[in-house]
Amino acid sequence: MGMKFLLLLLLAVSCWGQDFDGLREFIRTRLRDDTVPSVAVAVARDGKILFEEGFGWANREQRVPADAHTPYSLASISKPITATGLMVLVERGKVDLDAPINRYLGPAPLVAKVGEAPAATVRRVASHTAGLPLHYQFFYDDELRKPPSMEETIRRYGILVTPPGERYEYSNLGFGILDHVITRTGGKAYGDFMREEVFAPLGLTNTAIGIPPGAETRHAVRYGTDQLPIPFYDFDHRGASAVYASAHDLVRFGMFHLKAHLADQKQILKDTSIDRMQQSEEAGGKTAQYGIGWSVADRGGLRVVSHSGGMGGVSTLLTLIPSEKVAIAVLCNARSSLPGAVSMRVRELLKVKAPASQQQTRAEDTFRPPAPWVRTWKGKLVTHSGEQAVQMTIHQGGDVHVRLGTSLWTLLNQVSYRDGYLRGVLDGDVKTEDASRLPHVVQVTLRLRGDVLCGPASAVSKPGKRAGNALTSWLELR
Repeated sequence: MGMKFLLLLLLAVSCWGQDFDGLREFIRTRLRDDTVPSVAVAVARDGKILFEEGFGWANREQRVPADAHTPYSLASISKPITATGLMVLVERGKVDLDAPINRYLGPAPLVAKVGEAPAATVRRVASHTAGLPLHYQFFYDDELRKPPSMEETIRRYGILVTPPGERYEYSNLGFGILDHVITRTGGKAYGDFMREEVFAPLGLTNTAIGIPPGAETRHAVRYGTDQLPIPFYDFDHRGASAVYASAHDLVRFGMFHLKAHLADQKQILKDTSIDRMQQSEEAGGKTAQYGIGWSVADRGGLRVVSHSGGMGGVSTLLTLIPSEKVAIAVLCNARSSLPGAVSMRVRELLKVKAPASQQQTRAEDTFRPPAPWVRTWKGKLVTHSGEQAVQMTIHQGGDVHVRLGTSLWTLLNQVSYRDGYLRGVLDGDVKTEDASRLPHVVQVTLRLRGDVLCGPASAVSKPGKRAGNALTSWLELR
C-alpha cells in the first residue's frame, strides 16, 4: 500500500511538472512574439504554492532577470490591498463602514453636486458607488510637477457627480481618499501603516507603497509601447495605484483572502471581514459586481474574486476562486494581454475553467433623444478654478452641438444614451492649469434631473507616449 501511494504521488508530481512545462513554453513564446519584457507568475491551491517563476527581463538595460520575488508595479491591484488596511481599522473600531466618509476627512470634505454628501459612506467609496467621478493623474520624475496634498486633490476634484448609491462608477479618487482616511485614523502615514499593519504581519517582504526599500536595482522597470523605459511616476491617488509587490507576495496575499491561515501569517482580519470584502454591493437596484476593494462576479457558474491593473508599463491580474481555493497572480511590466491569457491557461491546467458565459455584452445604444431633451440648453462648466459658459443644442435626429466658452460650436461625438444617461465626447479645453498642460477632450455623462441637464465633464488627455489625466468638473444646463 505504501509503495503504491508513493508511485501515485510521483506520478502526480510528474504530471504537474509536465503541465507547468507547457505553461513555461506558452509564456516564453508569447514574450518573444509580443515583445514583452517580462512576466512573473505564482499559483497556489489549498494553501500551497504550486508554481512560481519569472520570465524575461525585469530591467533590459541592466540585464536584470525577472523572478518570482521581483517587485512589480501593481496598478489597480493596489485597491484590494488598500482595502485590507482599511478593514484592519474597521475591526479596531477606528472606522465605521456605514458612516459618512466626511467624518474622517477633516477640513477637506466631499461636496455633493447632486444627492447628499452624508450618503457617501466609507463602504460606498470602497465599492465605487459613492458618486465620485472618473479620475487619474500621473506625475513623472523628469517633470517639475509633483502630486498635491490629498486635501488639495479633494478640494479640486472631490465632488459627487451622481447621488450616492445611484450607480457604479470606477474611481481612483475614491481609493486615494481611502488612503487619506487610513493616515488620518491609523495614527501613522498610509505607507507606514500598510508596511507595519499589513505587509509585515502577512510576511510580504517584497511589497511596499512605491518601490520597496532595497529593490531599487532589481524591481521591474515599466516599459512603454516604444519598448523604452518609462520614467518613474507617482499619483495623487496612491491607495488606488501605487503598490509594488512580487508574484510570490501577491499570491500569498491572495491565499490570505482565501482564508488559508498560513502558519507564518498573522490573522490581521477575521474571516467574517474577508467575507464582507467579497460581497457585491448594490447600486441603483443592480448588483455592482464590486465589493470592498474586489471585483466579484459569477462567471459561467463559477464565483471569481479578482482585480486587474493596467497603466503605462503595467498589466497585472490577481484571480481568486474561493470554491477551489485557487489563487493566480500574473505580473507584467508592459501593457499586454498576457496576464489574462496566462491566468486562463493556469485555470485550464487546474481544471477550474468556468463554462462560457451566456451573457452578451450590450452595445452602446444609439441616441434617440426623449422629447424633453430636444432644445437648446444653456448653463456653465464649473471647475475648481472658475466657470465657463456652455450651450448645447440637442436635435430631434440625435445630433448634439456644443459651444464651450467662446470657442466655436462643435459636434458631440461617440454619443450614446442608456439608462437615462447621455454620454459623448467633444473637443474643448476646460481651462484649468492641471488639465490644460496636456491636449485633452471633454467626456460628458449627463442626466435630466427635473429641469436641469447635468453631470460630470472629464478632461481626458489625448493618447500619447505617457499616461495622462482624467480630471472631472461639473456641467449644469437649464
